Amino acid sequence: MAYLLGVDTGGTYTDAVVLDDTAQRVVASAKALTSRPDLALGVGAAVDAALSRSGVAAREIAMVSLSTTLATNALVEGQGGRIALVFIGFDPAELTRAGLQDALRGDPVIALAGGHDHAGQEATPCDLAGLRDALTALVAGVTGFAVAASFATRNPAHEIAARDLIREVTGLPVTCSHELSSALGGPKRALTAVLNARLIGLIDGLITACETHLATCGITARLMVVRGDGALVSAAIAREKPIETILSGPAASIAGASWLTGETDALVSDIGGTTTDVCLLRDGRPMIDPAGARVGPFRTMVEAVAMRTTGLGGDSEVHVTEGLDAGLRLGPRRLMPIALAARQFPGLVHDALDRALASGVPASDGGQFLLPLWRQIPQGLDAREMIVAERLADGPLRLGTAVQTRMETPALGRLIGRGLVMLAGVTPSDASHVLGLQDCWDTDAATKALTLFARRRTGNSQQIAPDAATLARMIIDQLTAQTVDCLLQAAFAEDSRDWPDPAALAQHPLTRAGLDRHRGTLRIDLALALPVIGLGASAHAYYGAVGDRLGTQMLLPDHADVANAIGAVVGQVQMQASGSVTSPGAGVFNVHLSDKVQNYISRDAALTAIRKALGDQASAAARAAGVEDISLHVTEDIRQVDVEGQPMFIEATVKVIAQGRPRIAAG
Repeated sequence: MAYLLGVDTGGTYTDAVVLDDTAQRVVASAKALTSRPDLALGVGAAVDAALSRSGVAAREIAMVSLSTTLATNALVEGQGGRIALVFIGFDPAELTRAGLQDALRGDPVIALAGGHDHAGQEATPCDLAGLRDALTALVAGVTGFAVAASFATRNPAHEIAARDLIREVTGLPVTCSHELSSALGGPKRALTAVLNARLIGLIDGLITACETHLATCGITARLMVVRGDGALVSAAIAREKPIETILSGPAASIAGASWLTGETDALVSDIGGTTTDVCLLRDGRPMIDPAGARVGPFRTMVEAVAMRTTGLGGDSEVHVTEGLDAGLRLGPRRLMPIALAARQFPGLVHDALDRALASGVPASDGGQFLLPLWRQIPQGLDAREMIVAERLADGPLRLGTAVQTRMETPALGRLIGRGLVMLAGVTPSDASHVLGLQDCWDTDAATKALTLFARRRTGNSQQIAPDAATLARMIIDQLTAQTVDCLLQAAFAEDSRDWPDPAALAQHPLTRAGLDRHRGTLRIDLALALPVIGLGASAHAYYGAVGDRLGTQMLLPDHADVANAIGAVVGQVQMQASGSVTSPGAGVFNVHLSDKVQNYISRDAALTAIRKALGDQASAAARAAGVEDISLHVTEDIRQVDVEGQPMFIEATVKVIAQGRPRIAAG
């Protein structure tokens, strides 16, 4: 009998599940709070509880698989380490394309001469001396590097040379764009490399936390990680390419949803603490986004499930909209719920809330708190960031105590953006505690926080709500409305009819009338034609009303709260390698691989060579991930034109996928 251990680390909870692979059943599951900055605590608590409840010995675990939303959450919230981009052979204007400048967020750029042409020939020598000078002049605080060179997918030599020099001088992690994608489009490849470099420390910390605890438990099984397209990869590959774990958690949830319900056609909606992820399940498989994964504002070159990710979750920040009749808006930033903060820091939270309530006026800082996420104050902070950090040196503080002038507010924003500090404030999770939908944390603190929040004034000087319970219902209703909007956008986008602007259609008056089942001179009805599978720890609390509003069946399966962890261990390893063949002249065919360029005198010889090279590369990666029974799938796109009745070869792109289940040794 073989037992599998699935682990999923989200923004709020870390889940663990023990699965009987022979009987295809869940043996036991457990949840623990995701612990920051030490992720090992949350991983350890969840794994230990799941093993204890299952009665399965550590030595009987045949495979461990990890999924996570940490990378997705970091990109949605604009967090991650400070990096430097080495930009080789590009015009400065290229920084403004593909969202690259926004992704850099003011981080340094080292622009160098160099790069290759479309055929892979060197256009200009790479200025390695200039790179060495720039590296020595960099200020402290950079945690990694992204390297992107012009036409590096045709010839990666300059990226490789820059990578080697950066490692020699700094010893820091380096991401090369050609290692993440073989597609053309330099700025978009650079964007993907920047995001990858920003995430390396985060994902490395999670994998290390998991590996350390597994070793402590005596679990010697192989550790796999779920990729954004739902496939499993080795922990070593995930460390090197953490960008591939964006949408890892959602991809695992799709596999878990299908496994739990047996449904082959449905919309899957997974609500976490930070995001709501919606994906279409067709014929038992998730749709893959052909344009590359989009997370928040960024379109990457990472192949992943076609997931619509929205900054809406149980821990989303509650905002009051402006205007005479102010309403509420949720997200996209995640806060620590006041109910949870009070459980961890009861004296601080209750004392501050009691004083604010006694004053009888709205709190200037909204009754929010700041929590440092460091063991010691990090390096590389500017003067104002250091002022805020030093106030937080001894632990959490009321927001108004930690930030005392408007000049310090931007500094706080930068600290939050780098994941160094977290805000605690009113969230839907607090509203759920007030209404009795949840009771896992401090309900009394949640009630105090919502009472204080309700004192805020609208544009006509009225309180936004008379009491905590009314405000709580308003927050939950807003969560329902925004979730309905997410599902409608996905439905319009995935419908067989080519609807224009799904976001606008989801909020169109006719759509609203259809959901209201309008009856007048016109009869208007609108409903989803597919069931919705609701996943996530809070799905049972929120999603019943969502199904009613959309006029469809809402499936809330048992173990929906740990669907990601289940999906993490029911997938397959899928390793791919890709390359291209170009012809710069008659009788010359260049094979462009990830590490070199090879020349052939015929098209057929070049295609045969690239198929074999890519097949060997993908198969080796699959074997390294523990797959013994490998199946290969080859896809080719050969472009040629007719010239005077004769075909003329232009270019070919080839992709080889090696897949199979990792070897599972029965206990």
